[in-house]
Amino acid sequence: MSSASAAIPQPGRTKAFLRLVMIEHSIFALPFAYIASLTAMFQLDGNIHWGRLLLVTICMVGLRTFAMAVNRIIDREIDARNPRTAHRELVTGAMSVRHAWTGALIAVVVFLGSAALLNPLCLALAPIAVIPMAVYPYGKRFTNYPQAILGLAQAMGPVGGWLAITGAWSWDAVILGLAVGVWIGGFDLIYACQDVDSDRETGVLSVPARFGIPGAVWAARVCHALTTGLFIWYAVVTDAGTFLWLGLAIVAGAFVYEHTIVRPHDLSRLNRAFFSVNGFIGIALFVCALLDLLVRGLTV
Repeated sequence: MSSASAAIPQPGRTKAFLRLVMIEHSIFALPFAYIASLTAMFQLDGNIHWGRLLLVTICMVGLRTFAMAVNRIIDREIDARNPRTAHRELVTGAMSVRHAWTGALIAVVVFLGSAALLNPLCLALAPIAVIPMAVYPYGKRFTNYPQAILGLAQAMGPVGGWLAITGAWSWDAVILGLAVGVWIGGFDLIYACQDVDSDRETGVLSVPARFGIPGAVWAARVCHALTTGLFIWYAVVTDAGTFLWLGLAIVAGAFVYEHTIVRPHDLSRLNRAFFSVNGFIGIALFVCALLDLLVRGLTV
């Protein structure tokens, strides 16, 4: 086998890498990049530009894949000391660090290349978007609020989606980005509650470890109330129609349900809240936003 072919993950390694980066979790942020992109298309000329939408998809998946891979690489020693994460591929040896770095570098090259194909502004800002993705894994080592870094990283998705279409800055996209960032930061607060004992034992910093599970759950509730307000603000500034408002009502109901099944002293349904409810929120709002834009005149 040549050295060139050895540098490319083989089929078994590729499968392990996709498990490592949890590729299916792209469902959390990707719908909001689509909402921003499609709204920008509606305002630009009323037509869906499929080529650009494909490049937005590649950019989002590429950057998220890089971020997850780097996170797993940097955190592998912490993961090894946590019973919940001790089965991860870099801990068990199912994937080597070298191959994980190979996958991460391929992903970031794909991201940068796709950004270059969109427009000069996307290419110029793309390296900046990589920074919080690489910084986030270190956050738990120097701040009790790593979710703030995660929220900043996730907020860039809708902003980037809008820039990809117009090549110009939009404060409407910033509002949507802030909503997404606060939303994801909020449910990550809930997710971090299951590691509170391990975090305290190993010295990992987090809101649950510092303030306790009740404090983290209440902070998540505040985040999701703020998210709802930001979604409403976005709907107002973009002159949303009936379907998007219906979507916001569904999202608000999902938030209420999420915080009904996750309580400070009962985390037994945490995974349902994290995976099922939050996945539903992204898909439901995207479907409603798309219907709203189509009814208002967006041409396929």
